[in-house]
Amino acid sequence: MSVDGKRILLKVEKISKYFGSVTALQDVSFPVYENEIVGLVGDNGAGKSTLIKILSGNFLPDSGNIYFNGQSIKFNDPLDARKVGIETVYQDLSICDNLDASSNLFIGREIYKKVFGLGVLNIAEMKKRTQKILSDVGIKIPSVDEKVQYLSGGQRQAISLGRFLAWGEKLILLDEPTAALGVRETRKVLDLIKRTKEERKEASIILISHNLQQIFEIVDRIVVLRHGQVIGIRKKIETNTDEIVSLITGAIFVNQDKGNK
Repeated sequence: MSVDGKRILLKVEKISKYFGSVTALQDVSFPVYENEIVGLVGDNGAGKSTLIKILSGNFLPDSGNIYFNGQSIKFNDPLDARKVGIETVYQDLSICDNLDASSNLFIGREIYKKVFGLGVLNIAEMKKRTQKILSDVGIKIPSVDEKVQYLSGGQRQAISLGRFLAWGEKLILLDEPTAALGVRETRKVLDLIKRTKEERKEASIILISHNLQQIFEIVDRIVVLRHGQVIGIRKKIETNTDEIVSLITGAIFVNQDKGNK
């Protein structure tokens, strides 16, 4: 699928999700083009994280359709999403405290070697690759052998971010990726996101962030959610912080179509 010569990687079409009597998402629709960074913004409770969990296979939508690479898809679990090249970094990190960095990074993707005809974990190779990945992220940890429960919030986030660098082949979903980081670490992460777009021409990124300064620095388009609905879609070059804040708060009349194509 393509619009105006731009290939659509992901198309979300009328996605709704309910939790009992609570409407988390209602008829959410928007495209994500190939090699695009989309900022997903909205106040607390707007439905951003719920949408990310649907796209990553953690939740099933109650209605609506998702198209990926031109095909209608349905994810029954996160493994289904990973198989097609979707990787997610959550705000709550989703890492195992009792494991070391390399074990966390390679969960579900362990490397094995043959020893006397048996498959044995290749721990040395996983540690080597982990060191390279974290070095690329630009955030150091004391040792890849250290259990992550003893690491700082920023170091734990670095491990989580390392996953998207290593495994995010097509679509990378980032839920507040800089929330636990300091100024210097945040700068490195933003640079990494921009570099990922430049180097992976077939990959796209959806970024959730409350920091509009970061959003305007790195995204191409902005999707605004309010009370579970898409209130506006704007190209970054055609909007400003004041308009986005007004859309988030409901201070201005909405126009969903602007910037949708």
